Amino acid sequence: MYAKKFVREIVRQSSLICGTNSARRSVTTWSPLGNSFNTKPSKKMSFLSREGLFRIPELFDPNGFYLLRDNSIAECDALVNECLSPNRQRKLVEVFDCLSNSLCKVADMAEFVRVAHPNGNYSHAAEGACLSISQLVEKLNTNRELYLALKAVVDSKDIVATDPVDNHVARLFLFDFEQSGIHLSDDKRAKVVYLNDCILYTGQQFAANAMRPSAVNRDTVPSNIRSFFPKDEDKLLVTGLFSDAASEAAREVAYRIYLHPDKKQDDLLVNLLTARNELANYCGFPSYAHRALQGSLAESPVLVAKFLEDLADKLAPRAERDFSVMTQMKGHPVHVWDPPYYTLEARKTLFKASRTEFLPYFSLGACMEGLNLLTQSLYNIELIQDEILPGEVWNPDVYKLSVVHGTEGKLGDVYCDFYEREGKPHQDCHFTIQGGKELANGEYQNPIVVLMLNFPAPSGSSPSLLASSMVDNLFHEMGHALHSMMARTKYQHVTGTRCTTDFAEVPSILMEYFASDPRVVATFARHYKTGEPMPEELIMKYSMAKHVFAASDMQMQNFYAALDQSLHTNNFPLENSTMNILEQVHNKFYGLPYVQNTAWHLRFGHLVGYGSKYFSYLIARAISTWIWQEYFQADPFSSSNGEKYRREVLAHGGGVPAKKLVSNFLGKAITSDNLSQALIIDLDENQKRLDSFLKN
Repeated sequence: MYAKKFVREIVRQSSLICGTNSARRSVTTWSPLGNSFNTKPSKKMSFLSREGLFRIPELFDPNGFYLLRDNSIAECDALVNECLSPNRQRKLVEVFDCLSNSLCKVADMAEFVRVAHPNGNYSHAAEGACLSISQLVEKLNTNRELYLALKAVVDSKDIVATDPVDNHVARLFLFDFEQSGIHLSDDKRAKVVYLNDCILYTGQQFAANAMRPSAVNRDTVPSNIRSFFPKDEDKLLVTGLFSDAASEAAREVAYRIYLHPDKKQDDLLVNLLTARNELANYCGFPSYAHRALQGSLAESPVLVAKFLEDLADKLAPRAERDFSVMTQMKGHPVHVWDPPYYTLEARKTLFKASRTEFLPYFSLGACMEGLNLLTQSLYNIELIQDEILPGEVWNPDVYKLSVVHGTEGKLGDVYCDFYEREGKPHQDCHFTIQGGKELANGEYQNPIVVLMLNFPAPSGSSPSLLASSMVDNLFHEMGHALHSMMARTKYQHVTGTRCTTDFAEVPSILMEYFASDPRVVATFARHYKTGEPMPEELIMKYSMAKHVFAASDMQMQNFYAALDQSLHTNNFPLENSTMNILEQVHNKFYGLPYVQNTAWHLRFGHLVGYGSKYFSYLIARAISTWIWQEYFQADPFSSSNGEKYRREVLAHGGGVPAKKLVSNFLGKAITSDNLSQALIIDLDENQKRLDSFLKN
């Protein structure tokens, strides 16, 4: 049968690529890397070590933050003087980057310690350092002498010869300056400062309210579903959409109550949007979306709007197919509260495999071995566990990896904080502690990053076992880390993930394609007890399950992005209420009917952090899909294509305009049709494989 032949072929290919039988080896021992990540570290913590956090000597105790802060302030004073000196010997952009580097090395590291360190003394001292550096940045952002010196260089030329990278980074610094309105008159600049404060305060309130549960009288909820909701005295708390509830009545009630319009929240949103629009207008942009997209891969709201509309048209029949299947499963038409539930049900029913069947094959150690095999194959890069010295880390569960190239040597360090614990921020993310950059002495300042995830800790003889979504998250975040490691940029201001949002997600989303590819999974999915490889049929179920109802899921993401764009490009004061805008966008971009008197957008906290850039995920996925199709779909272990991708994409960070970088690598223009078509080709190919697998 096609499916079984496909499985055998991908296994054969991965065996040839990785060495004889390496992909399907039956072993009972782990490599040192796998062993280390399958065993919880058992180290005694010392918060008073002379080594200091991240091996920074000053941080052997919390007071070191004050010394780092003072040193950074003194260094910045000297660099500002150099910028303004008529006898300057270096390129102005080089001095600016040294200034940025001095600030970021303290601010980035302190911000991480502030949110992650369990010791209150450390987190408090880090918060103080963050505040001091923030105040210094605000002072620099209003230094007109500094701004005018930079503007003169950008508008004409520097006294020292520059190259295209220098000029690009100088323009980025200038744009950062002008974001603060420094080029405006005093009264307008004061207004910009005021508006920024309003946006920050209003956004914080909106985001906090978006997460709050809805409390309702018990009598408003039918008695047969009250048990689904937690109690608070005589009230029931609806804490979310309860999308996985088996009862449709519970899903519907949760949807209608949790998304019920809230006048106070709507006022906050209108105030936020109005302030953003006014800020953009003061800075010379027709809308906040134009301001936010300046320099991005998409470049303007025009391309974004066309892309979202093109994608909506192409998705519509494919999403309708998904909804038709869901309707058959349900027995009557599906509603907006149904798709998440029936997606989970379809995976269980169609593949006849439970979550627990996959888990034993995806220990953290196995997944880290898979990542190591992949980076060696693609980039000649090895992940090597490094010794952690007393006082170097903030928790004994942290691992440290050295990222080492076969001929170029060490590229940087990755600290892995992977296990959930009380008090730890519940977020999966990548923190830059130190950015990479060329130093004046010819050496390279290697990057240092932290990956923070929330996996179950090892228990007894069982290592940390990862669900499918956790494997994807691990590969995704490692994609960010590898971007940071392999970006060998001249300037730290544009190193690694310090690039436009829609491009920063490309390397991490691309890694998700590797994590789902059966040929890659076959190289590392092994039972944590026996070392036996994951059965071929189970590999296919694991891979194919991720494509169930993928079109309708993408349609929902497209709707979210379109709503975000609409809210940030409308005329102000708003001609329509936000409720009317929601309904119009919903009916145009989503295939299930809008439910009257529901205000989904008032729960959309990403409007604060992603304001007018929520589309970035879809465009990044389109670019990632395009790169996958062109370079890695035929052979996910291709060292020649891996090296090409490393040299022509990852190495540049944000040092080359994103649109130019991607267009050059793919050999095609970045158009709305090319972007949407890449996503549709991927959807259709995966649907064809899924249909064939299920048929057989």
